[in-house]
Amino acid sequence: MQQEIMRLAAAIGQAGHIAVLSGAGMSTESGIPDFRSAKGLWQQGLQLEELVSIDYFRADPEAFWHSFKQLFHTKLLGNYQPNAGHRFLAWLEETGKQVSVLTQNIDGLHGVAGSRHVSELHGTLRTASCPSCGRRQGLEYINHHVLPLCTHCMDVLKPDVVLYGEPVPLIEHAFDVAVSADMLLVLGSSLEVSPVNHIPLEAARAGVMTALINYTPTRMDRVFDLTIQAGIGDTCQQLRSLLQ
Repeated sequence: MQQEIMRLAAAIGQAGHIAVLSGAGMSTESGIPDFRSAKGLWQQGLQLEELVSIDYFRADPEAFWHSFKQLFHTKLLGNYQPNAGHRFLAWLEETGKQVSVLTQNIDGLHGVAGSRHVSELHGTLRTASCPSCGRRQGLEYINHHVLPLCTHCMDVLKPDVVLYGEPVPLIEHAFDVAVSADMLLVLGSSLEVSPVNHIPLEAARAGVMTALINYTPTRMDRVFDLTIQAGIGDTCQQLRSLLQ
């Protein structure tokens, strides 16, 4: 594995523009559980895709918000911090690299760490907006109300995340960034969610060097020029030492 880390460090050192696709594994080292592992909600007879769907929000917004807050309880608390992986990407930017972060995460930790070019493909938990007038409220307001309502028109606020059944508005931008970069680095993603999991495929087809750091194998490992099965924080600390 040390040889692969050295190869990756060399590739990062040569790259001027690095596109980074990050998934849930990026934030688990900050103490944020993958919401797919949440327990206790399935007794309702609903699947995860139904609980966090736009149809469920429209049909029963009060039940939706109850389930949504249970699923994302840790993230909604907001008392978590970036880890070594987040900080490594911000440091790369400080060294003069162009780092374009394309994240599936909705916790906002890349921005907190200092990365300046972050595309939150699935939105953010930090705000909720009114479907009628567009007015937005922050995390403190959301957490203070069981059913957050718009203070202007009293409509139920919708979290600013991409729910199941909604399009991913930044997906074309993400593909454009990935295929135009010198390398694509995927961090902590199982690459199971479409259409985001097609990004490495398109990057590889475009001749972009691709690398993956993930705890476990994925069904798409064969797409990558380089794969490292290890923790992101520890691996990124080793990469930083080698690059320094």
